[in-house]
Amino acid sequence: MSLIPPPKVQKLQQALQAKAKGSPNYRFYQLYDKVYRPDILAFAYHRSRANRGAAGVDGQYFADIEAYGRERWLDELTQELRTKSYRPQAVRRVWIPKPDGKQQRPLGIPTVKDRVVQMAAVLVLEPIFEADLQPEQFAYRPNRGALDAVKTVRDLIAHGQDEVVDADLSGYFDSIPHTELMKSVARRISDRHMLHLIKMWLEAPVEETDERGQKHRTARNRKEHRGTPQGAPISPLLANIYMRRFVLGWKKLGYEHRFKARIVNYADDFVLCCRGTATEAMAAMRKIMEQLRLTVNETKTRICKLPDETFDFLGYTFGRYYAFRTGEPYLAMRPSRKSIRRIGQRVREATTRRWFYADAQERVQTLNRMLMGWANYCCLGPVSRVYEAVDAHARRRLRQWLRRKHKVPGGGYTRFPDTYLYQTLGLVRLARQRRVVSWVLT
Repeated sequence: MSLIPPPKVQKLQQALQAKAKGSPNYRFYQLYDKVYRPDILAFAYHRSRANRGAAGVDGQYFADIEAYGRERWLDELTQELRTKSYRPQAVRRVWIPKPDGKQQRPLGIPTVKDRVVQMAAVLVLEPIFEADLQPEQFAYRPNRGALDAVKTVRDLIAHGQDEVVDADLSGYFDSIPHTELMKSVARRISDRHMLHLIKMWLEAPVEETDERGQKHRTARNRKEHRGTPQGAPISPLLANIYMRRFVLGWKKLGYEHRFKARIVNYADDFVLCCRGTATEAMAAMRKIMEQLRLTVNETKTRICKLPDETFDFLGYTFGRYYAFRTGEPYLAMRPSRKSIRRIGQRVREATTRRWFYADAQERVQTLNRMLMGWANYCCLGPVSRVYEAVDAHARRRLRQWLRRKHKVPGGGYTRFPDTYLYQTLGLVRLARQRRVVSWVLT
């Protein structure tokens, strides 16, 4: 089934976006009834199910709803929304390891019911706020993505904006102040029922399970009036709406022109590409963030002066590289070491002893999806040597897995040569050259 919205939903979204673009100061006053429209709720259910995800605090999965009866469940949810008896449940919080393995980031998992209602609200609200978001914002938007942000940074530094403020915010999603965020939402939405719905999601309690299996609920968001659970369908839109304040303020206060400093923003990540004014730009950025009640992570925020230094942004390392044939230096980017090590770790985890029961071709198909998904993103800049290293790592791990699975002594090269891996099993090959650079996976 396609994830393209049904014609009637598309028509509504187009009408909302056209009105928002044509009337920048218009406030939409009748939106809540659109959230429980049968076609919107049904499509929201479909999109939420396609995203999969774990169960919330109620332990309910989409499979449970299908067994209960999807239409019956949606009818009951429609009735709750129509009578305004719907109340969100607590958000289950889990901790996901960051790529460095030393830190963890919180992930909020609402219940299936809350995810569906939030997705329905996104279908209605997104076209309105999409008309207001700034071109410097690339995250969670149609026809935009992380690669577009990476290319924009590449173009800026290529045109002389080679002093970069590599900025980092401490816990952006957990720090967004509710009062200021709701003001940003209310600038476009006057429907009190829709505003109340969003406020209930922002103030929903959080449930965590400790090491002993004991569950604890906190109302931190409600008490401190800040934070939106990272992982909820509505959170990306709200994060973009609030980050718009910074981007718009940067331009309206004249900093973009004064410091010749351009913002490139993706979710809570952003850089300021400057032309010799990075120190002044960083001070101005700190001032605006203080006014927005957001905290700059001073240990991770720094000024990078290209080409002598490098910085990482969205999985790429920007800096000086040398042409393979001529040796001439040039400014560019390539996949970062963290990104390469991450795919290396994923390949390693997919070829451990726990998968000995699996069929070899099934494992190869899993590896292929993994490698191609990574390569489709990590495709900019001088990537041939990186691809060669990842190929070598995949061959080594797959051969080791086959040798142990079939209890073959030695290194396994005779029993499982490259021709067997590539031609018989169909392992994908990211690069065609033989040279391998070892540093990327060590």
